[in-house]
Amino acid sequence: MLRLYLDTADPVDWEDLMPTGAFYGITTNPLLTKRLGLNYSEICWPEMVSKAAALGAKELHIQIYGDANKALSFAEHVYGLGRSSDIECVIKIPLTFKGISLAPKIKEFGAKILMTACYEPKQMITACALKADYVAPYFGRMMDAGLDAMANMKIIEKIARKNKCIPVIASLRNAKQILEIAEIGHDCFTISPEVARDLFNSKLTDGAAIAFEEAAMWDNK
Repeated sequence: MLRLYLDTADPVDWEDLMPTGAFYGITTNPLLTKRLGLNYSEICWPEMVSKAAALGAKELHIQIYGDANKALSFAEHVYGLGRSSDIECVIKIPLTFKGISLAPKIKEFGAKILMTACYEPKQMITACALKADYVAPYFGRMMDAGLDAMANMKIIEKIARKNKCIPVIASLRNAKQILEIAEIGHDCFTISPEVARDLFNSKLTDGAAIAFEEAAMWDNK
């Protein structure tokens, strides 16, 4: 079943795009908050979680940070916020050795996890072995690094077929990339507000809608 996530920490974009009903949830990370001029450690997560839930998000993906103790404490905190706000707070964990080591401990208290910053198909094997709920392959960043991103997507999709770890394709630059990746079998994407608007907008459809409105207002008298 196809799912879209809105990839932004900006509540203004949440308010604009979540009411479309097209998004299953919202994904965030420290880079997104930094672009908004926010200090990650000072974000009021209870407010963010409550707002996401109020706007209809089924999931809010939040990334751990800090040393092992800090990361575990933060993960348990935001997981608890989700439980009290009727929204699933999915814990994002980088696919580093440190992150891999923390994943089982975070799953122990019941949280869903997403292994993030996946650049290579071999990391899909790791995510599946950890019984991660999700993994986030970085399509655009693979291309930036000179990797064959589409070939990687095909391998990841084949591995996903036989496992329960769902790839949430991230780092997408335009709607065309979504179509190309969907064509090979992927059905879960997290997209920026800019890509969302690219996906939703069509000049030809807008033109047809204008013609419909003009026809509806036509008076032959």
